[in-house]
Amino acid sequence: MSFQTRLAAKDFIVLAEMHTPKGINISRLVNDASRLKGRVDAVVIPDMDNGIMRMSALAGGVLLQQQGIETIMHMYCRDRNRMALQGDALAAHVLGIQNIIVAHSTDMSESDHSDAKPVNDLDETELIESLGTLQKGKDISGFDLDGSPDFSIGCTLAPFSSDEELAASLTAAKAQIAAGATYVVTPPIYSEEGCSELLEKTKHLGVPVIATVFLIKSLAIAQYIANSEPGAKISDDLIRRIRKSSNREQEGIKIAAETILALKENAGGVLIQTLGWEHKLPDILEAAKL
Repeated sequence: MSFQTRLAAKDFIVLAEMHTPKGINISRLVNDASRLKGRVDAVVIPDMDNGIMRMSALAGGVLLQQQGIETIMHMYCRDRNRMALQGDALAAHVLGIQNIIVAHSTDMSESDHSDAKPVNDLDETELIESLGTLQKGKDISGFDLDGSPDFSIGCTLAPFSSDEELAASLTAAKAQIAAGATYVVTPPIYSEEGCSELLEKTKHLGVPVIATVFLIKSLAIAQYIANSEPGAKISDDLIRRIRKSSNREQEGIKIAAETILALKENAGGVLIQTLGWEHKLPDILEAAKL
């Protein structure tokens, strides 16, 4: 069953995030993805996420489609103008990618190419509107297309560290849903304790909310996130749990699995994010009985 079909049926969606290489060696991407075949509904391919220059998401998505794995491609407004964005969307459809997430992008000042000039010709809502226009058979300048695409479009809830920022993120998400997004992906949720409050506040959006579950790889990472991201809600109890564990790597997998199981009651699905530890995705799925 396709991602679009499961989404329309309001089934619990299981997605995994996989990054393209910073280079041309695709063996790790293909090998890691092959271990997920039949176990997730789709693989999400970010496009130079976190400001790191990598092989494009379009290429990564096509590679996995060739392996028989359904993909969802990120699109950002930061790096391309309206012509390039529309051209990439048409190319993606022709090459077999029908799922797009219009995602919040990292500021260029935090990237590994900090001198690059951001584009931001469109904002996220305008990009979603432009994808809808393509589906109606026209480009955003009003010219007819020779054949129109059909996309499933999602959006992301921008990261937040306060109630005010969360309110602004929810307002932006509502505008993107009105423009045509049919589901929302949250920022990372790090534990069971952090998920309930956010999901309660997203109920009114009226579309499936897919929660991003982040694999905490080490005690140092847990402490860093707790100190640098006030909205993360990583508790002292969680940090103590990791500190006391005789196998902290395995403890992080258990925490991710427990979070996924807790989300099955209230969320529309999960996106499992490992940031470089994609080889651990099968272990998380196993622990979560997925």
